[in-house]
Amino acid sequence: MSFIVIASGLIAQKTTVTVVIDPGHGGTDPGFLSENTKLLQEKELNLLIAKQLGAYIEQNLQNVKVVYTRTDDSFPSLEDRVYKANAIQADYFISIHCNANDQKKVHGTETHVHSLQSKKSVALAKEVEKEFSTRAARKSRGVKDSDDREHSLQVLKYTSMTSVLVECGFLTNDKESNYLNTTYGQEIIASAVYRAFRNTIVQEFTSIDFVKPEATAAKPKKEGAEDTKKSPTEKYTIQIMSSKEPLNMSAESFKKIGLPVSRTKLTTTAAYKYLYTVGTYTTRDSAKEDLKMVQSNGFKDAYVIKID
Repeated sequence: MSFIVIASGLIAQKTTVTVVIDPGHGGTDPGFLSENTKLLQEKELNLLIAKQLGAYIEQNLQNVKVVYTRTDDSFPSLEDRVYKANAIQADYFISIHCNANDQKKVHGTETHVHSLQSKKSVALAKEVEKEFSTRAARKSRGVKDSDDREHSLQVLKYTSMTSVLVECGFLTNDKESNYLNTTYGQEIIASAVYRAFRNTIVQEFTSIDFVKPEATAAKPKKEGAEDTKKSPTEKYTIQIMSSKEPLNMSAESFKKIGLPVSRTKLTTTAAYKYLYTVGTYTTRDSAKEDLKMVQSNGFKDAYVIKID
């Protein structure tokens, strides 16, 4: 996308992309309520997944501005959500929800658009469902529009940008509900939506450099350490996940990896402050050798990062 600066006769290209992330429901509108009071309400799950999505974008991409319709347990009206996205002339609108059905066996993800005629929205929706069914290993129920639903969704109908509403799974299905109530499940879902968003913007805005040269793990500088002009030996590690609260390092999911897992507390304003990594390697290729094993043992979204 570009616009013409008439005064100078030059063509100024777009340099940043804005995405509005909309955690569905909130405040007095809880969304779906599980019969099991130990499980989170839909509004809480929506917010957790939405914030993790935003954290992935901010951590791994540059030249992308993330705006939320809510960051706490409040309820912006549907009109407010639409107005906010349109007022800032956002490029993308992603609404996060969880599904429900009278038939408890029904499970899987869905991504909704207003109309199949909205080509850019459909393309993003297809990319989300592709990531769900492949890398995230979820059952995809496909892309749905107003004809499938037999009604319109206000946040899709009236937003003036590429807009999708993601149904992350069915809270009426016990297995899927339990999965979505885990930090691991929320991260897998968020990472799938993140990858779909990343793949989409890279293809649409070819003039913008989105991907950071290296996704690096934040490491505090040791006291008394002096800067040096010499280039240190490069080091790499495998990032497997992040979390808001410190997780039990003896968890069975970590043991299955077969390698020691390290936990690092990051200095960040993001909600997810703990980073979990495996190994230290002097080359990216040597890290990739273990990466396959880590991914095959339950952490499909693990990836190699360079250590500062």
